[in-house]
Amino acid sequence: MKEILNFLFEFKRLTILEAEEILTEITSGKHSDAEISAFITVFNMRTISIDELAGFRNALLKTCIPIDLSGYNTIDLCGTGGDGKDTFNISTLSAFVVAGAGALVAKHGNYAASSGCGSSNVMEYLGYKFSNNHDRLRGELDDCGITFLHAPLFNPAMKNVAPVRRALRLKTFFNMLGPLVNPGRPQNQIVGVYSLELARMYNYLYQKSNINYAIIHSLDGYDEISLTGDFKVLINKSDRILSPSRLGMKIVQAEELVGSGDVPGTAAIFTNVLEGRGTDSQNSVVISNAAMALSTYFPGKEIEECLEEAKSSLLGGQAFKVFKKLIARQ
Repeated sequence: MKEILNFLFEFKRLTILEAEEILTEITSGKHSDAEISAFITVFNMRTISIDELAGFRNALLKTCIPIDLSGYNTIDLCGTGGDGKDTFNISTLSAFVVAGAGALVAKHGNYAASSGCGSSNVMEYLGYKFSNNHDRLRGELDDCGITFLHAPLFNPAMKNVAPVRRALRLKTFFNMLGPLVNPGRPQNQIVGVYSLELARMYNYLYQKSNINYAIIHSLDGYDEISLTGDFKVLINKSDRILSPSRLGMKIVQAEELVGSGDVPGTAAIFTNVLEGRGTDSQNSVVISNAAMALSTYFPGKEIEECLEEAKSSLLGGQAFKVFKKLIARQ
């Protein structure tokens, strides 16, 4: 590791193979927490390259425990996190709205590393029991239209990195990797990213895949459609900037999207929204993100139709029914 660190401290970059090799070593427990921390910090002080990101992704995909969901047409709604906004769990709520509207969701998630409450934190608190049992997860898709893939159960190599991430409590390149390493290999993805630069890198990597995708970045820094201002959407070989009014939505104030800062409080917001007791702003943000996912999953549908379906799923109670059915299976 000393040689690699000295190499990186000279502002040099890793090739795809070098990046894959060093991350494989890290996740296998070959290096100390101090060495891992130093390595991670390098990429907080300079921009990661596309080759480095691709190599890190390849390492995690090779070491993960796959689950065969090829018999299903699934979508994942996953953000990188790391935007520093500490919002409530918008993408996870949107996932239930999407499932309630008829799409099949393979949601990839993890505990919070740089925020107060990650998707795994809230799901566990509300009674979901994590599993990597293939029959159980496929049964959830069959019965509920959604299943949850808790990242540590599918990439046990990450256990060597988790303590360092928790101690640092900073966004790192591991935030960038989460959406790229869903073990269910969904055919469709809506991905929120925290910067335009990362959006461009993701777009480059996804263009080389067979995934039907949309990459989202709100121009004021959110890794989702926040409705606090304009947002950029990158879809295959096109990109555009949209405003909340394009979705028929009003501007939302940032303070209206903040979580409670702890798991019980953020879980309360989660259930309030699902049960139809969310604020207009909370509902609008969830509906907007769900609609973008539905337009990705059903490419023949216009965004206006998807907005109506998302609104019906949330406010008509379908999303909450999906959630209750999923929890009842635990």
